[in-house]
Amino acid sequence: MEPQQIQTLTTTFEGHAQRTENGVEYWLARDLQHLLGYTEWRNFLKIVGKAKTACEVSGHSIADHFVDVNKMVEIGSGAPREIDDLMLTRFACYLVAQNGDPRKPEIAFAQTYFAMQTRRAELIEQRLLETERVQARRKLTDTEKELSSVIYEQTGGNRDFALIRSKGDNALFGKSTQAMKAQWRVPDSRPLADFAPTIILKAKDFATEITIHNARTHGMQTEPQISREHVSNNQAVRQTLLDRGIRPESLLPEEDVKKVERRLAAEERKSLRKPSRLGEDDDA
Repeated sequence: MEPQQIQTLTTTFEGHAQRTENGVEYWLARDLQHLLGYTEWRNFLKIVGKAKTACEVSGHSIADHFVDVNKMVEIGSGAPREIDDLMLTRFACYLVAQNGDPRKPEIAFAQTYFAMQTRRAELIEQRLLETERVQARRKLTDTEKELSSVIYEQTGGNRDFALIRSKGDNALFGKSTQAMKAQWRVPDSRPLADFAPTIILKAKDFATEITIHNARTHGMQTEPQISREHVSNNQAVRQTLLDRGIRPESLLPEEDVKKVERRLAAEERKSLRKPSRLGEDDDA
């Protein structure tokens, strides 16, 4: 396929993309029919039927990706007439293309185009989730430093911080920090939190924030007072998670957050070395 043809098809496919009020990207099936080189609607519907089956087999809800709609068009006499149509998500379009005739150049292009677009969306989602986890880990670090400061200010030393944090872990997980490290195979020299899922990082942070607030508000001046407060807060957070069907000690560990952080930083440096320019293809 010639570069000019690829560029033309790309512009055409992107030009027909629309968005719902919630920002979900979609294409109308009547438009996609012509984009893929099908002249007969009934023939195109056969391909759509196969795509729906593939959608269901892959474990996705058909209703989430294929939505029946009606629209008004003008017939030869100029009179309006209502016709059936479908709103198709990017994933639905990909499935339609995969079930089309690959000998058609439009189909061959669409198979790659929607596969790349779907993969790009998945990569964006993955990066956002990784960034959220890194930020949650940094936030927990800052909150724990603040708790350490509160302990120092109000008890005359912060030697009890590690003990208080350990008691909090025991209350949250129902197991000791060392037991969770062994379960998650965390090196002894590394913090348990560096391998914790985002929801656990946020749970620990929330419990610690409450401890800081109450320790200051009630002027707690001894390790036992702050420990009891921290244990109580972690127990309350644990119960909330359990009520929502989340058992902290049963969650799987995540990738070392330090590795994730380095990877994100490397990707950012790479993008800064070769920024996209106006009029330049991002993939060039």
